[in-house]
Amino acid sequence: MAMQCNCIQNRYKIQAAIACFLFVVVTAAQADIYMYIDGQGVLHFTNAPTSSHYRLYIKERPKPDTATQRYDALIQEASRIFGLSFSLLKAMIKVESNFDSRAVSRKGALGLMQVMPENLKAFQIGDPFNPKENIMGGARYFRSLVDRFDGKLPLALAAYNSGPNTVEKYQNIPPIKETKDYVEKVMKYFYLYKNS
Repeated sequence: MAMQCNCIQNRYKIQAAIACFLFVVVTAAQADIYMYIDGQGVLHFTNAPTSSHYRLYIKERPKPDTATQRYDALIQEASRIFGLSFSLLKAMIKVESNFDSRAVSRKGALGLMQVMPENLKAFQIGDPFNPKENIMGGARYFRSLVDRFDGKLPLALAAYNSGPNTVEKYQNIPPIKETKDYVEKVMKYFYLYKNS
């Protein structure tokens, strides 16, 4: 009886050890991500930084948020029509409005993609709180910025946040904390959505 009890205890110890091992391996597989933006506005990501320019960017992969899937079909449509990455548009919406179609910023920006009232007509938006109109208008505008800045996403994102003239003035991401933070947040969510 004591022999059988020891065997059962040893089996549980082995199972516990295997479970701990698997936890460590899975946790290690979700390596931290480091990034830096070079002088030309190019983003560099790595899980093994090779210089002190890199800083911790993503600590761990978050659990999928099913609430963020509400507008996926509209984002997918805008992605296809304007030739933009689905994950990038979704990341912009996450950072701009946190998927709140009724969002209004302190500066008066409206809807999912936080379009300023003076731009509604230019972006072909009749109702800024209509998710489809807002996403299509914001994507249309962002496509024009991607083209204007020769496909350099960090510069196009900076222009979406602070205006294209400001980005052209500096020929880089402007030294504006809000804009730098915006670009980094969008790129973080872009990476997460792309790899989830």
